[in-house]
Amino acid sequence: MHFAIIGSGAVGGYYGARLARAGQRVSFIARGAHLKAIRERGLEVRSPLGDFTVHAEADDSAARVGPVDVVMYAVKTYDNASALPLLDALVGGETVVLTLQNGVDSPDEIAARVGGDKVIAGPTYIATALAAPGLIEQTGTHRRIVFGEIFGNPPRLSDRVLALCDVMAEADIQAEAVADARVAMWEKFSYLAPFAGFSGASRLPLGPIWRDDFTRRQFQAAVGEVVEVGRAEGVDIPADMEERIKAYADALPGTMRASLLIDLSQGKRIEVEALQGSVVRRGARAGVPTPIMSTLYAVLKPHAAGAPPA
Repeated sequence: MHFAIIGSGAVGGYYGARLARAGQRVSFIARGAHLKAIRERGLEVRSPLGDFTVHAEADDSAARVGPVDVVMYAVKTYDNASALPLLDALVGGETVVLTLQNGVDSPDEIAARVGGDKVIAGPTYIATALAAPGLIEQTGTHRRIVFGEIFGNPPRLSDRVLALCDVMAEADIQAEAVADARVAMWEKFSYLAPFAGFSGASRLPLGPIWRDDFTRRQFQAAVGEVVEVGRAEGVDIPADMEERIKAYADALPGTMRASLLIDLSQGKRIEVEALQGSVVRRGARAGVPTPIMSTLYAVLKPHAAGAPPA
């Protein structure tokens, strides 16, 4: 398969590197120092699973790459305005676009550009960072993507999803094909939107938030808000979702920080619109109250564009 990676940084770059290492043709869409490093030295991955470097195609022009079999779409949601137009040159008659973006808005946004029949989606569970141009560092060993069809009534487990899952497995990616990716996306979203909100608003990692009885109860109530919004939209979120998230949070290290907090602390743009903002807007449309998520959104929204100029 020929893959194009839009968002060749920590997440997209990592998965693209694994695919290239397994012999798939991969074209990284990159720019600046990162593009220069990939072209000159290759893309290096340092990981507890073993370090490696791949030498693959890299370009700052989607038009020069042309239509591919699979586009892996992994940019931060706030980059969509500049990244979505890249799809025009990469999507052909048989192309599939797999979005790994945070939140639940991405499939509709991509479908509006290329058509819903082109889109599959799912959450990814991985801890990586772009440590330097051309260098991705992984902490831990998780490299999991749960993905499937997103449109259809209902979505079904398709041949194209199963085929892509097999290719990923050969690349040592923990791929899981599902019939209805909406469920998997909302399962992650139900935890991530509250966690990113509380971590960002308090400027704290999970530990102090989770240890305080009152704050933990508010966190859990926020999870409940997100779950109810998803169910109101017709997503079959498991009945024990809130208990699962509690058990998950109980097991996480107290040092865990949301990527939103990391970006916020560095004065970067944050994904507040795709996370807290999306919950609030969807809740309003569905008639589901979201008081805690609305408060978190109000606190974080002024930081959406990053630190103001000095």
